[in-house]
Amino acid sequence: MSSAQKLNAFLLPLSILSWLGLLACTLLYAHPTLLEPTVAVPNWLLLLMQAVFTATVFIQERSRSDRLRGLNFIGLLRQLVLGPGLLATACVGLHLLQQLIQNKLPSTGSLTYTVIYTVNVALFVVLLARTNYAWRSLVLFRSTNRLRSLWTWFEVLLGITLLLRLFTWTLPYELGTALLGVLAAFGAYISSHQKWVAYLNRHQKLEAVLLQLAVIIGMGVFVFYFLQAKHDPELVAPATQNAFLLLNAFFAGFYALMGLLVTFFNLPTAGVFEQKREEILKLQRLTQLIQRGQSSREIYQMFFESSVQTVDADAAWLELDPGTEEEYEGQYYHILPEQAQAIQHLLADYNLGHIEYLNNDLLNSSGFRNLNLAYGSLIVMPLRSSKRQYGALYMLKEPTQSFDRENLSILQTFASQTVLSIENLQLMQASLDTQRVQDELKIASAVQDSLIPKNLPIDNWFEISSHALAATEVGGDFYDFLHLPGRRLAVLIGDVSGKGVTAAFHVAQMKGIFHALMQENPLARNEREKFPVPSKFMAQANTALARCLEKAAFITASLYIIDYEHGGFVFARAGHCHTLYYHSIKEEVSYFRTAGLGLGIIRNEGYEKHIKNQFYDYNPGDVMVIYTDGIVEARGADQEEYGEDRLRQMLERTYYLDADEIKEQILTDLNEFSKGQPMHDDQTLLVIKFKASQPEPSV
Repeated sequence: MSSAQKLNAFLLPLSILSWLGLLACTLLYAHPTLLEPTVAVPNWLLLLMQAVFTATVFIQERSRSDRLRGLNFIGLLRQLVLGPGLLATACVGLHLLQQLIQNKLPSTGSLTYTVIYTVNVALFVVLLARTNYAWRSLVLFRSTNRLRSLWTWFEVLLGITLLLRLFTWTLPYELGTALLGVLAAFGAYISSHQKWVAYLNRHQKLEAVLLQLAVIIGMGVFVFYFLQAKHDPELVAPATQNAFLLLNAFFAGFYALMGLLVTFFNLPTAGVFEQKREEILKLQRLTQLIQRGQSSREIYQMFFESSVQTVDADAAWLELDPGTEEEYEGQYYHILPEQAQAIQHLLADYNLGHIEYLNNDLLNSSGFRNLNLAYGSLIVMPLRSSKRQYGALYMLKEPTQSFDRENLSILQTFASQTVLSIENLQLMQASLDTQRVQDELKIASAVQDSLIPKNLPIDNWFEISSHALAATEVGGDFYDFLHLPGRRLAVLIGDVSGKGVTAAFHVAQMKGIFHALMQENPLARNEREKFPVPSKFMAQANTALARCLEKAAFITASLYIIDYEHGGFVFARAGHCHTLYYHSIKEEVSYFRTAGLGLGIIRNEGYEKHIKNQFYDYNPGDVMVIYTDGIVEARGADQEEYGEDRLRQMLERTYYLDADEIKEQILTDLNEFSKGQPMHDDQTLLVIKFKASQPEPSV
């Protein structure tokens, strides 16, 4: 049994006993003649029972694990409103309704009234505790250590202030009012840091507003109830208890009001946008390290520091496998090596070593509980390529439920880019050691080959066939695929100016930028806006490449986002070859001739004006041919180019074939045309055919 479970096992009977004591004291206070001889209960005893009951309920609620699961903010509010909130408000509402029907308050001589009043006090205290720690979870979501520290101070000061209301001695009115005002301002400052609101869509924000209004209304019902009891000519409890309950209701309603205001005005949204921008900049700095020829030690340190800052980890360490790096053995952040080794040994015992692992509830997990950790959440991100394991990054946070899918996605991108940079650096260093140009080109070719997708996307909606051939050991052509939610596929093709090692590294940069910019945006208003449209991607990629490319270098590219469930696609062309297309309805072949400027030619904000999106609804049987200029600029015996017209004629003759057959027919014709001639440029060809029999769209 964990320490939290032991504490709950002790507090639950204590809270029940203290409430029974409160009930007994309230009955004897309101009805001193119940016992013979008459027993007069002193005020301090009743207030002491009230204080003990309230403290045990709040401590018990605080010791529970965080009720917030991932990004389920609306679920947390629903549990609050439809659970204890609904029960407590219903009981008080029925009691008030009975009073209104009778058009008078029941006499305090009635035992029933006294018992109902004490039951309502208990329900109200439970509701207050649930409300307090529900808002605590929301306010501290993705918060800094400083904000968590401020919340603890606010919690302590508020508790002291509320308990002091139970004493008959009070501060002078002006001083007491001023202190409450300062405490309210302190609470307003803390409550304004509710970043969770920025993660809601429009429908969720509306539901959050309604749920917060329900909390405010519920607190208003209690305030009305206790004010009614306060004006009863024969109070069933001391006036200080009534003041204590009213002040509690005020602060609980205050939390809901602050949440309501933040929901309306979206105060933290700019901070989340800034965080996303910082993540992209960190990823870009990781990519630039290899370009500047820095050491692997600096790359690992950059990866570690960027990861810690991005997810705001409370503790972390980077462990490298033996023999991975001689000059760097890893590093630790706010954790002792002995503690780190204990966690690693436990993961190894459960066969979880060096695999991607996320645990948001360490305190209730077998094994971790026995380590007596001061942390509630753990994430493990391995550093590995398809050929070897480099090590793993371990990150910890003190609260439970602190890591989410966005953290995991960001760390995956960081780890992937780090391994790519390390491998590129290792390959370049090996090339420099040999001092032989041929070896350098072979190494760079291996890097480039590892970047070309080996497995093409497979689906019932389309078929894809590809061909890539470099003119020298290392070329500058590239292509990549990325599946997006909603049955969408992103297809990127491009050509880096120049050849050799530099071109291979620019291809690696472009691939990293592609995967970084196509991450899901948690602030999107709907599903269609979660990923950038092609023109926006090109503008962002141009900004990212502005400091990486040499002055004379540039990249041509085209990005296609195919929504094959809705039968359409959108694309943007950055100076790349025109797309060849067969229209099955029109039974004609033509080129999409759109404007577009290569990446890196204009390196300022004006670049976005030169990129446009084009939308098109495809039909079953349509064929798209995407290629690089090495195809159409291939030369024949008379030095004539293969040309766009000949490529178009080939598609006119082969459109009815499968994608693989269309590709093979084009390549056969190309090889016959250029037979005996040297290959002057890289050749890349993609054929996408939308199947004549399309699946039924899902409902």
